[in-house]
Amino acid sequence: MAMMTARKRVEGLGSARSGTDHHWKTTISSVALLVIVPMFLFSVAPLLGNPYTDVQAALGRPFPALSTALMLIVGFYHFRLGIQMVIEDYVQGTARKVSIVVMACISYGLMALGLISLAQIAL
Repeated sequence: MAMMTARKRVEGLGSARSGTDHHWKTTISSVALLVIVPMFLFSVAPLLGNPYTDVQAALGRPFPALSTALMLIVGFYHFRLGIQMVIEDYVQGTARKVSIVVMACISYGLMALGLISLAQIAL
């Protein structure tokens, strides 16, 4: 307690003990996206404008399906971490907790929806 500044003592603000973990997860997911995004674009960009049967056949192969699945998983996980940081910075009180839970549900729901859609197209 003696090492605290007067302002910190008055406001009662201390370490949340989760900032480093959150920053580390965000950094790792962004580095993973540096590899996954070009891989995804390389495998999926040629499919733009093709008929559905060609896209279905292409996504039936392992590499395009895997790169799309990784993009969905890591992309939405990184989105969840980023939007949580924005909410923590700009929303106060109970709305903060509710917003974080809602956005986590939305991001995981969209991730699951994308994976289910990919499975239906690929299989």
